[in-house]
Amino acid sequence: MLTYFTNSVPNTSLRIPHFLSPQAPTSNPRAKMMSSSLPENRIVLGCGGVVVDLLAAVASYPKPDDKIRSTSFQVQGGGNAGNALTCAARLGLHTRLISKVADDAQGRGILEELEADGVDTSFFVVSPEGNSPFTYIIVDNETKTRTCIHTPGYPPLVPEELSRSKLESAIDGAGLVYFDVRLHETALVVAKEVWTEASSVPTALLSMLLKLPKVKFVIVTLGEDGCIMLERSHNKASNSEEMCIDEVFESLKQKAPNDDSKPTCVSSSVVTLKADGIGTLCGRLHVGTAEKIPPSELVDTTGAGDAFIGAVLYASCVKLPPERMLPFASQVAACSCRALGARSGLPRHSDTRLAPFLHEGSEIAGLVP
Repeated sequence: MLTYFTNSVPNTSLRIPHFLSPQAPTSNPRAKMMSSSLPENRIVLGCGGVVVDLLAAVASYPKPDDKIRSTSFQVQGGGNAGNALTCAARLGLHTRLISKVADDAQGRGILEELEADGVDTSFFVVSPEGNSPFTYIIVDNETKTRTCIHTPGYPPLVPEELSRSKLESAIDGAGLVYFDVRLHETALVVAKEVWTEASSVPTALLSMLLKLPKVKFVIVTLGEDGCIMLERSHNKASNSEEMCIDEVFESLKQKAPNDDSKPTCVSSSVVTLKADGIGTLCGRLHVGTAEKIPPSELVDTTGAGDAFIGAVLYASCVKLPPERMLPFASQVAACSCRALGARSGLPRHSDTRLAPFLHEGSEIAGLVP
């Protein structure tokens, strides 16, 4: 679930050197994007998890007491916040990350890889003792699934380790702030507050926007089934009649193309959406489809959701409309699924596969009255 709040911090500039990561895919330098695809306010602050991923691909998942060989193996950075901000950095944003590692080989490797991708790690807390987090990931080539075995870092990050001056410096100039809710105790408190008891996903999204009046939009991802986005509107609805949000969703879902392998988006007009027992909201509903990746090209879905979020962070800074943002984010996620691990397949801004989604006038969206 992704929610988007406004942030009223002042707009200042930050210049971060961007280095080519050895794991980054090459791109075509001749690919040209529209000038507006690079935002003026390009600073995004993240707070959350970073880890070392030890990825082993196997022909099929082992049975108990089996001994098998891997078909490939990689060690690379991971963690939801680390992955999402790496994605945003490769797309052209300036990114800062608040997290914690230990002063060990794994921690130093985490920092070096993030810095190589242009992520500002100066706000990290580095513990002189303990261990940095790491995850064993077994990728099953047969079922196209992955199994994660995570070892948390120790000692964990506590608020007292982040000074007021350092926090203010991290926030200064940031246009967006992203949390991956890795602090599970805090996440539980938030979950209890936003639990909607709704009977459907669209109804739950409507309930969330009613409970959180400063949220601009909410997105829920559905894996290979795409995503749903509910966007708040301050404009008057084109139709004074209230429309059931579940019925609008079903109508959009039927109109979404099933024969198109590329990501698309079908959107409603601005209407007054209602849900029985919940309330009404003026807004737009968007249904996005995911790319249909051929089985021969699907390698690993690790970090696909993080890639989607990183692309949404970029699209929000660029001010892409939802009709273009959702297909763009889905395309970035699909790119990441074509390589082992969460970061190997993350595209850069100049990647030719992204050009159709960044150019004005691309045929990637439809509007349903």
